[in-house]
Amino acid sequence: MDLNQLKETISLRLLTFFKIPLINWLRPNVLRMDDQVCEIKIPLGRRTHNHLGSMYFGALSTGADLAGGLVALQEIRKSGKKINFVFKSFQADFLKRANGDVIFTCNDVAFIKELVKKVSESFDRIEGDVDVIATVPGQFGNEPVAKFKMTISMKQHA
Repeated sequence: MDLNQLKETISLRLLTFFKIPLINWLRPNVLRMDDQVCEIKIPLGRRTHNHLGSMYFGALSTGADLAGGLVALQEIRKSGKKINFVFKSFQADFLKRANGDVIFTCNDVAFIKELVKKVSESFDRIEGDVDVIATVPGQFGNEPVAKFKMTISMKQHA
């Protein structure tokens, strides 16, 4: 893990420890966070597996939430504005059993940044769809084990 990954992971864990302890319980790691991609890893283990030994769908859903939401959170913080966001819809296709550590990849970073910019310039509610792909590289390479589509909804408050 390089210094930037470590910094982002520590920041994420501190935030979730105080604000959303359930996420912190899953021990997510930030693998990549730049202008194109946000990648989050959730390890398969005692905290995240189901009765079949694969990753529990709640843990998979949380990983998707993080991969899409972390970008929005950081951009909102940078804007200095009071902006709230939630995912108002969530669609998931679970394609294969995730029998290893799962990588959640969101390639919509530029789109999310644009949404935050738009909402920071108005008091209108702004919405947009964000896609996240989950893979288990140790088991299936780059082949998806799950696909997620979430509608993010943001609004600036005075």
